[in-house]
Amino acid sequence: MPLLSSKELLLEAQRRQYAVGAFNVENMEMAQGVIAAAAELNAPVLIQTTSGTLRYAPPSVFAGMVSRMARDVSIPVALHLDHGNSLALAEQCVREGYTSLMIDGSLLPFSGNVTLTRSVVEMADGIPVEAELGTVGGKEDDHEAKPQYTDPAEAVEFAQRTGISSLAVAIGTAHGVYRGIPQLDLKRLEEIRNVLSIPLVLHGTSGVPDDTVRMCIQKGICKVNYATELRITFSNAVRAHIIENTSNFDPKAYLAAGRDAVKARVMELITVCGSAGKA
Repeated sequence: MPLLSSKELLLEAQRRQYAVGAFNVENMEMAQGVIAAAAELNAPVLIQTTSGTLRYAPPSVFAGMVSRMARDVSIPVALHLDHGNSLALAEQCVREGYTSLMIDGSLLPFSGNVTLTRSVVEMADGIPVEAELGTVGGKEDDHEAKPQYTDPAEAVEFAQRTGISSLAVAIGTAHGVYRGIPQLDLKRLEEIRNVLSIPLVLHGTSGVPDDTVRMCIQKGICKVNYATELRITFSNAVRAHIIENTSNFDPKAYLAAGRDAVKARVMELITVCGSAGKA
């Protein structure tokens, strides 16, 4: 089917108390693996690309690939800009057919984050926009920051002043690879959920224990992002295939190994999110 807006997918997930898996891809094979996994489990899914990924290949390439893949399956697929770093990039993604946007002004002062986010919401003209308030720690592409937890009262004001469709909350997760087991502030998540009605998003989920992810979903998260974990999964599978098949010189063989590994892992993560069978 055609690419769909993420707004309806997240609102349905919020209503039925599961989360939509949102998976970052870097190439065609990762996108194939994610969509194949979601189709096999009959689950709605978001395909995401970061600003750094879109320097590797422009939005037109990913929009072309993902929109064509989505036409061959019967599940809802949305194409999402993850951690967009400018109004200009968001505009480019809209022109090329992205159906969901994130603008990340979390490193700006509160007023600057409001101004940037509001400008993207106005430009998007109905396309759902996600933003981040507080700071999810760690490193995502060029974006590196120390964690700063989301304030529930500020979250209400931010949502009212910007008109966003969903909010990424900072409750102790981090981008990249964790050095230990992350300790999340689930009480803060509950407080935010109690005062804010829009869908809430969990970033930096790679490495968060599955049971903790499930608790976050029970307490209001309805979109869960996975990026680092898929990069590691894909790279490890490609590396292993090359080591085990030293005479192979066909990229299709080792890239297919990466694609299959991503599919298998995404099926596990969709199950954690509780979205299997929800398409």
